[in-house]
Amino acid sequence: MRSVSDHQAVVAALFGDPVSETVPVAAALGAVTTTEILASSALPGFDNSAMDGYAVRAGEISSATEQSPVTLPVAEDIPAGRTDRLALTPGTAHRIMTGAPMPADADAVVPVEMTDGGVDQVTIRSSIPAGKHIRRAGSDIEAGRPAIAAGTRIGAPQVGLLAALGITEVAVLRRLRVVVLSTGSELVTPGQPLHHGQIYESNGPMLTAAATEAGAEATHLHYVTDDVDAFRTRLDEISGWADVIITSGGVSAGAFEVVKDALTDSDDIEFVKVAMQPGMPQGCGHYPGPDGRRVPIITLPGNPVSSLVSFEMFIRPALRAAMGLPEDRPIRMARLSADVVSPAGKRQFMRGVLRSDDTGAVVDPIGPPASHHLRYLAQANALIDIPEDVDAVSEGTSVQVIEL
Repeated sequence: MRSVSDHQAVVAALFGDPVSETVPVAAALGAVTTTEILASSALPGFDNSAMDGYAVRAGEISSATEQSPVTLPVAEDIPAGRTDRLALTPGTAHRIMTGAPMPADADAVVPVEMTDGGVDQVTIRSSIPAGKHIRRAGSDIEAGRPAIAAGTRIGAPQVGLLAALGITEVAVLRRLRVVVLSTGSELVTPGQPLHHGQIYESNGPMLTAAATEAGAEATHLHYVTDDVDAFRTRLDEISGWADVIITSGGVSAGAFEVVKDALTDSDDIEFVKVAMQPGMPQGCGHYPGPDGRRVPIITLPGNPVSSLVSFEMFIRPALRAAMGLPEDRPIRMARLSADVVSPAGKRQFMRGVLRSDDTGAVVDPIGPPASHHLRYLAQANALIDIPEDVDAVSEGTSVQVIEL
């Protein structure tokens, strides 16, 4: 049997280097920038008010107190979005809203809470220093200065900054288009009635969610029945536009293994046994599409826990690397809270709950090892990594844990 690390290397080799593309900012969410992005303009672009209040000359209200307020006529109203350029005449105030441009010669904004809120004239009950409550042009970022570094993953804050700078397109590493295809005549779409012997399809939605969480653009296509010709036809359709194809099911040693039956004659695809539990039957290679494209295809086992653990161990790290994303599954040591056993000669990935107590990190093994127990995987926040040359580990032993 092939080792887990060897199969990880084989799967990783199916993926090419990250590819750069220029996309609209809205489409860049989750992608990684390829170059440093400079500010195309200053932020703010003009001096503006940080408060709802009154633009004044600070020196003219320096004597204002609660007992001896200063009253000024209000010469202008300046809402946010006013575009004409105003100047503050000595001895007057302008009522101004947050974000509105400061009039020339005004050097402070008095918050409305420090006044009587007057419209024609305003009574100011406190002095305020020059420069107070003004957002100066370029105080956030000056034009031409670095705004976003190369290698930054675009999230909501970065989208906001790019939009604020008026930038409409950005060069990023392309997110891969992943197609998830489940197989099995027993599968029924959730929400439909089940007949005896049928089950709801879970792997397709689960693996699509996993690929999306990993940063890819994932699409779940409806499963095909256990028919070799139908399966090949669907693969031909997919290969024209997918960057990666993931299948689940049909790769074991049974009599109706449609994936294996359809692809086993291909020189570009191999089916192997990997020394791990869960997830021993695996397959991978390149699918030769009718247009000459060779699309990476990874065929995962059909039991749901095997399928998702296999995705985590083989596909997720390779997929993220091909999009320029860093590995994001921390590996740490934790103390076992119970005795465990493991099959000799296989690397076991046990479901676990990672927690902390007064002595440090502790991991609780949960659920039996059988690969159909999806409930325990849904409760787990870690995988306990038991080496293939270990068949038993005692409570209190420090073990390697992969955080999910």
